[in-house]
Amino acid sequence: MSATAIPGDPPGGRRALAVWGTGVSVYFVAVIFRTSLGVAGLDAADRFHVNASALSTFSILQLMVYAGMQIPVGLLVDRLGTKKVLALGAVLFTAGQLGFAFSPSYGTALASRALLGCGDALTFISVLRLGSRWFPARRGPMVAQFAGLVGMAGNLVSTLVLARLLHGIGWTAAFAGSAAAGVVVFVLVLLFLRDHPEGHEPEPLPHQGAAYVRRQIAASWREPGTRLGLWVHFTTQFPAMVFLLLWGLPFLVEAQGLSRAAAGELLTLVVLSNMVVGLVYGQIVARHHGARLPLALGTVGTSAALWAATLAYPGAHAPMWLLIVLCTVLGACGPASMIGFDFARPANPPERQGTASGITNMGGFVASMTTLFAIGVLLDATGDDYSLAFSVVFVLQAVGVSQILRLRGRAARRERERLVASRVETVHVPA
Repeated sequence: MSATAIPGDPPGGRRALAVWGTGVSVYFVAVIFRTSLGVAGLDAADRFHVNASALSTFSILQLMVYAGMQIPVGLLVDRLGTKKVLALGAVLFTAGQLGFAFSPSYGTALASRALLGCGDALTFISVLRLGSRWFPARRGPMVAQFAGLVGMAGNLVSTLVLARLLHGIGWTAAFAGSAAAGVVVFVLVLLFLRDHPEGHEPEPLPHQGAAYVRRQIAASWREPGTRLGLWVHFTTQFPAMVFLLLWGLPFLVEAQGLSRAAAGELLTLVVLSNMVVGLVYGQIVARHHGARLPLALGTVGTSAALWAATLAYPGAHAPMWLLIVLCTVLGACGPASMIGFDFARPANPPERQGTASGITNMGGFVASMTTLFAIGVLLDATGDDYSLAFSVVFVLQAVGVSQILRLRGRAARRERERLVASRVETVHVPA
C-alpha cells in the first residue's frame, strides 16, 4: 500500500497526540482498576472468606459484563462519539473501584466489580475509534499497539504500586485512594477531548432504532475479516489475561513455591515483555500486513509449548529459568491479540469501525472468562491441582486455531477485493 495519505485521511500531528493521549489516559486508569484484583486475589479470598471458585467469580463477572457490552459499546461510539462514552466510562469504573474498597461482604464486592467492568467496557473501543478519527489509516496498527502498551503500563502500576499500597496501608485505603485517578481522567476528558479534528466530521448517521442496530451488527459480522479478528483475539489474549488478572500469583506462590515478592517480579516481567513486544509487533504489522497471521499463530504455538513444558516438568516445581521464559512469552499474547483489530479494521467502513471493533474485542474476554471459571472449578474439584486446572488453556487454544485456519482464506480474498475497490475509487476522485 502507498505510504501517502488517502483522500480524507485525518492529518495526525501534535494536536492528534494530545487528544488521543487524553483518551488513552482513561484506558490506562481503567486497566489499573481492572487488574487490581490480580495482585489482591489471595487477600480477597481471606477478606471475604471464599474458595477458588468464588474468587474466580469476581473476575468472571467483571469480564462477563465487559464482553457482553462490547457490541452495545461499539454502537454507542459509532452513534454518540468518544467523548460522551469515555466520560461515562470514567464515572462507572471509578464508582466500582470505590465500592470495592468499602464492600463489607462478598455480594457487594461482586456488584462493585460488575460496575467496574461496565465502565471498563466503555474505554478501549472508544480509544480505538479516537485513533482512527485523528490519525491516518496507515498509522492504525501502531496506534492500536500503543493503546495496548499504555494499557499494560496500567497493569504495571497495579502490579508494582497498588500491590505495595495494599500491603502497606491496607485494603480500603489502597482501593479508595486509587479511585482518585478516575476523577482526574474524567475531568481531563471534559476539558480536552474532542471526537474528531476540524473538517473531518463523520457523516451523520440515520435515526438509531432497532433496524439500524441490526444492520450495523449484521453488516460487520458478514465480513470474514471481522470474524477472523474475533478468533485471533480469542486465541491470543486469554493466556496472559488469566495469568495477570487472577491466577498467576496463586499459581506461582502455591504451585511453584515462590515467595510473593518473586511472583510479583514475574508478573512484572509479563507486563514489561508485553510493552516491548507491542512496539515490535506494531512496527512489523504496519510495514508488512502479510506478517499478521504468522505473528498471531507463532505466539499461540510458542505459549502453548511453554505452558506444556512448565506444567509437565518433572519434580515439584519448574525451574526459575523456565518460569522466566514462560512469562516473557506470555507478554507477547497482548500484542498478538491486537492483530485481531488489524483484520477487522480494513474489512469495515468508518461508520462501522466501533461495531466491528466491539465484536472483535469480545473474543479474548469470552475466552478469558471461560478459562477463569474452568480453572477455579478444576482447582476446587482436584484439591488445587494446578497442572490439571491450567490444561484448559490448550483446549481453548485448539478451538481458536481451528477457526482462524477456517476463516483466513475468505478474509484474505475479501480484503484484496476491498483494497482493489478503494484504489479504483481513489483514481476517480476529482482533482
